[in-house]
Parts: sequence; structure tokens; C-alpha cells
Amino acid sequence: MRFVGFLLMLSGWLLVLAAVVLLGSAGARGAFVFAGVAVEALGLVLVFRSHLIPREDKR
Repeated sequence: MRFVGFLLMLSGWLLVLAAVVLLGSAGARGAFVFAGVAVEALGLVLVFRSHLIPREDKR
């Protein structure tokens, strides 16, 4: 999970860079930047969850 999270963070960052460089209209660029940031956030959540210490079962 940790590796997948880091890959998602990297791919989101590359998506944002590609959108800024390749897209001309502000609407399309904004949509792809938002999608890239969402992918980065998903990767960050996966990285944080993989670093959490598992809690013991409450019984």
C-alpha cells in the first residue's frame, strides 16, 4: 500500500505538470489540475494509512 501511495502521489504531480504545459484553455487546465490534486490526495491518504499503527480489537 505504501508503494502504491507514493506512485499515486507521483502520478498526480505529473498530471498537474502535463496539464499546465499541454492544455491551453483555462477550464480544461483547471479540471486536470483538480484531478491531479485529487490523485495526489488519494496517494497521501494511502501513505498515511500504511504508516498507522494498527489498533487492537476492542472486545
